[in-house]
Amino acid sequence: MAPYPLPMASPLLPLVMAPVAFAAVLAFIVRPRSVRIPIKGRHVFISGGSSGIGLALARLAATEGARVSILARSAARLQEARDAIRLATGVDVAIFSADVRDADAVANAMEEAGPVDVLVCNHGVFTPQELEKQDLEEVRFMVEINLMGIFHLIKAALPAMKQRAKATGLPASIAIMSSQAGQVGVYGYTAYSASKFALRGLAEALQHEVIAHNIHVSMIFPPDTDTPGFAEGKQTCLVSLVIFLLLFCFLAVKREVCLTIENTKSPSMIYWLC
Repeated sequence: MAPYPLPMASPLLPLVMAPVAFAAVLAFIVRPRSVRIPIKGRHVFISGGSSGIGLALARLAATEGARVSILARSAARLQEARDAIRLATGVDVAIFSADVRDADAVANAMEEAGPVDVLVCNHGVFTPQELEKQDLEEVRFMVEINLMGIFHLIKAALPAMKQRAKATGLPASIAIMSSQAGQVGVYGYTAYSASKFALRGLAEALQHEVIAHNIHVSMIFPPDTDTPGFAEGKQTCLVSLVIFLLLFCFLAVKREVCLTIENTKSPSMIYWLC
């Protein structure tokens, strides 16, 4: 019996495999790598630092030996936060009162604070409501604080951050606080989700621009957290969640009924229900 001939390799195989191999090597080279950012003895600047997550981060950074600055709108709450951090850690932090919607006020605060090594853009506001019912001023308010406020902070801090990273040879960091609502749209969160979804595009594009300067951009997506902002919107959130669940259940039941009726081949019933 004659042996089966061996299959011939296609002459196109090397041409096909070359770009695949190149893409695999490139993906390995540019893959995300975790970078440890030292903070001891370095300047950590936290917006929204007078309460909630920002205050907790400021307290932790002070405990780990960082020079901490916090920024918020209320001077009285900033003083309370400074007293609380001093009581808990024995460390005094710098406080700056400014509205992040005001680019000039943010730039002045950043200039007074001095070059930053770790910038934590933590501020944000939360007013949940269905878009149809929500006043456009509330929508604009969230977008200006949650999105434009981040731009103002980064624009003000970036030039000095680049110089500082070059002078010290140490990696710098920009951390942007988003939300789980910045990854998944939720009923009643239309404006809030839009303001948080936008931050991902900001962070990804910014990382390309600053990585050559040894500045690393990170995104944080916390779930519901016990903060003053969350407490204010909790009641509205609960109502929105109940409505969402009822709507979801209705659509699920409707789908099952439609499928059942469709199997009975009753066009009039399908039209009426589906």
